[in-house]
Amino acid sequence: MAYPSPYKVGMSSLGYQWIASLLSDEGFAVERVFLPDDDRPPRTEESGTPLGRFPLIAFSLAYELELAGLIQLLQRAGIPPRRADRGPGHPKILLGGPLTFSNPLPATPFVDAMLCGEAEDTVSDAVGGFYDHGHLGRVGELAGGWVPEMEERLPAVARAGDRRLPARARLWSPDAELSNMFLIEGERGCHRACTFCVMRRGEPGSGMRLVTPETVLGWVPDDARKVGLVGAAISDHPQLAALLQALVDSGREVGVSSLRADRIALKPELSRLLRLGGYQTLTVASDAASQRLRRTLQKGTTEAHLLACAEAAREHRFRLLKVYMMVGLPDEGPEDIEELISFTGKLAAIHPVALGIAPFVPKRNTPMWHNRYAGIREVEATLKKLQRGLRGTRAELRPTSARWAWVEAALATGGAAAGEAVAQAVAAGGAYTDWRKALLAAGAREDAAGERPGDAKHVAAG
Repeated sequence: MAYPSPYKVGMSSLGYQWIASLLSDEGFAVERVFLPDDDRPPRTEESGTPLGRFPLIAFSLAYELELAGLIQLLQRAGIPPRRADRGPGHPKILLGGPLTFSNPLPATPFVDAMLCGEAEDTVSDAVGGFYDHGHLGRVGELAGGWVPEMEERLPAVARAGDRRLPARARLWSPDAELSNMFLIEGERGCHRACTFCVMRRGEPGSGMRLVTPETVLGWVPDDARKVGLVGAAISDHPQLAALLQALVDSGREVGVSSLRADRIALKPELSRLLRLGGYQTLTVASDAASQRLRRTLQKGTTEAHLLACAEAAREHRFRLLKVYMMVGLPDEGPEDIEELISFTGKLAAIHPVALGIAPFVPKRNTPMWHNRYAGIREVEATLKKLQRGLRGTRAELRPTSARWAWVEAALATGGAAAGEAVAQAVAAGGAYTDWRKALLAAGAREDAAGERPGDAKHVAAG
């Protein structure tokens, strides 16, 4: 089981840990490997075996830019990254993970087969079929299974049954990003309809499935001092307060993967319990610069909800209120940014605020994937305007890179040719200029990185 980022990131991935555990339970000898922090050849955590000696390598790919890590792991192991360059003596490569819910097409030049969507019900058959037949050709017969050499179009995203829920970690580490935290699902999927989100209600593999507090508490090990509750809409769990109360009463710290501002506003006990559970920062999302844009996104968050979150952060003495949001949305105008500046000032007057700002990136399998990326210059100009407008307030900007968001958008809406461009960028050194040159040569446009090609065949071909 390979994770194409360093250990501290991979060990904070519940899905990666969960699939490795399920395979182990089925009797397979599973070893974990991560992208080394240096140029050393990758070796497994369990036995120190070089990665290139394994007949089957299963990758979990979380987001677009980690494709570079997949290529680097294979290169450092002495395995040709491109499938076309590998022979009978090389390992076979199976891909799964969160990226398969949206657009795994750029990975097609490098993998032999994929499991798209939830893989609990299929991964054992995929791995067992490999050892029975010596190839991954039968993966295409499984729900969500895809063998790019045998089938042009992506399959529908698979949805696993509920019998194995909740996903839960078997290991937790002080060196993980989520240090010493036992991760477990409190729910899966989402019942909301936000138009930018891959997990929105109605998309393949979506829909909210609840895990009872009793089930969650029954799986928490006695020696786990921190418990992370995972789920795309965990704060919408109707019994979340009772679950948090039980964990806090047991003397444990808590973490929650996703907080909705309206839930914090409507259920004040949630912020109190999170503070008792060790939270220093109250983190919510507004997702857009103005109320008008939030309505366009079908986002239920209002200014009143966010103001209530600021009041809760002050009341319970959180160090900071962090608000995640996007800029560069379709139809965003100067008046929306002015509204954001004015409203953030109101929040900061109540409690110190950090705006975690990411440029909008269109994602496949959402209603908004046909929209264009706003443009590097446009996003950077917006960030500078925000910086000037918030000067002198208790609000700070924590933006992600407009340049790397353009790269992400080019991959999120690209095909196999975009994947080939990643390999070229890695070979050239992996700097942003290398990515830009390779992606532009592959057909990406800086002013329209998210423009949808005219037909599915064009998408598959890149």
